[in-house]
Amino acid sequence: MKIVVLDGYTENPGDLSWGELEKLGDLTVYDRTAYQESPLIAERIGGAEVAVINKTPISRETIDACPNLKAIAVLATGYNVVNYEYAKEKGIIVQNVPTYGTQIVGQYAVGLLLEICSHYGHHDQTVKAGAWENNDDWCYWDYPLIELYGKTAGIIGLGRIGQATAKILNAMNMKVLAYDAVESETGRQVAEYVTLDELFARSDVIFLHCPLFPSTEGIINKDNIAKMKDGVILINNSRGQLVVEQDLADALNSGKVFAAGLDVVSTEPIRPDNPLKTAKNTIITPHISWAAQAARQRIMDITVDNVKSYIEGHPQNVVN
Repeated sequence: MKIVVLDGYTENPGDLSWGELEKLGDLTVYDRTAYQESPLIAERIGGAEVAVINKTPISRETIDACPNLKAIAVLATGYNVVNYEYAKEKGIIVQNVPTYGTQIVGQYAVGLLLEICSHYGHHDQTVKAGAWENNDDWCYWDYPLIELYGKTAGIIGLGRIGQATAKILNAMNMKVLAYDAVESETGRQVAEYVTLDELFARSDVIFLHCPLFPSTEGIINKDNIAKMKDGVILINNSRGQLVVEQDLADALNSGKVFAAGLDVVSTEPIRPDNPLKTAKNTIITPHISWAAQAARQRIMDITVDNVKSYIEGHPQNVVN
């Protein structure tokens, strides 16, 4: 059994072990292969039966060039980098890691909001640069400080991560609204379900926790931004393609949107000309909500179980 890991570095930059996966077959691990279509992808898969990927794309062309390929294990929840429908046609299963970072991603989303409201990092830097010791007053602040108590948060996508975020917001005494195509009893325990337009109209803060589907791509656009409160805050650590970036940048620069906390953008790594890089009141971090070691260890453990289940003939977490 040949197994190849095409882009293993972000999952395991050296603080985890591939040992359990190595026990399952003849394992080759590449730190990086390609994040765009490339003949190198098929070349490195070669005669492997199992390909383990994170963000390296697996296209129709790559599948056709790898006749021995039988399983693709994704080191993530999202699997849109794989042409999973064509893989199914060719008898190749695609497996993902459906749950691994629920708590850390919810924590990170709220952390982005708290940084926007209090600017901890900025004020830390000013103190260390001497601004406090040379200040005429006993305290100072360079940005408006925002109290979240009693404000309304709207969550688009109230699955596991959305509910984890909602629980934190509940503890902060915020009113929590939610929009989701599928409502659940567990969701009702932490939020009030409303229509999307009502969520836009009532929310002081909007969190994006929905998957990327045709119905959600570009859901944050100029038309929907116009439905929002003036001075709304947007948090997105789900998928960058949920946002029409020029529309959001325009809204930030005009003040319609007060601030945005983003851990994702439409093309990653971010492009030099991304309009959000220069937009007002924008925090952008490099897609690291998921990257706590504990969460990455869960990814590793579940991926090993996925590959093992395929080998034993009862594959789990199959998405196609």
